Amino acid sequence: MNFVDIFPFASDDGYLILALVNFFGSLIPFVPLPGFLLLATMSVGNEYDLHVLALLSAITATVAKQMIFFVSFSGRRIMGEKTRKRMRPFERLVKRYGAAAAFVAAATPMPDDIIFIPLGLAKYNPKRFFIATLTGKIVLSYIIVLISHYVGLSFIEPFLENIDDPTPVYIGVIVFGVIMTAIIILLLKLDWQRIMAKFAPWTLDENNEDEN
Repeated sequence: MNFVDIFPFASDDGYLILALVNFFGSLIPFVPLPGFLLLATMSVGNEYDLHVLALLSAITATVAKQMIFFVSFSGRRIMGEKTRKRMRPFERLVKRYGAAAAFVAAATPMPDDIIFIPLGLAKYNPKRFFIATLTGKIVLSYIIVLISHYVGLSFIEPFLENIDDPTPVYIGVIVFGVIMTAIIILLLKLDWQRIMAKFAPWTLDENNEDEN
């Protein structure tokens, strides 16, 4: 199976499909992989403008992450009081490094919602969050686009030689999302007060709220 068979689409609709897949893929917490794969696929060859691909991917992902941020920002009471109490030290930690934390999370293929959701819960500055996230997504998108364009997908395609049906790939993406969701649930269950008492005791101070 050829790598592009994973995401078959008409060339005329490529930008639109990229925008939709990247937006909805980014809107679902902890499942960034489909947008990455499609962006990499479209970057091979000269059919699409590399700058349009990178910027379109970065902007749609940022808009989706901003929506997740605002849901967390306005929905902090949805979380149980016991969970909120456990999470407050971690919220203070990510808020202290707000823009830098958001940029690093956005500029790497890590499940960035691990950082974005606590920033929303901590009511971090929305404008700074948007700028840091957009900048990080632009960096990540250009890295994916340039590597895929100039190196190609030859380093991935050997793994797909014996695959005739893309279904296992789709299942792998779903499994990846389930694993990431399980990790987030685990993070919510951790006793962050005990953890931060050892590494960042200042986060235990209820009066220690940084201005951001």
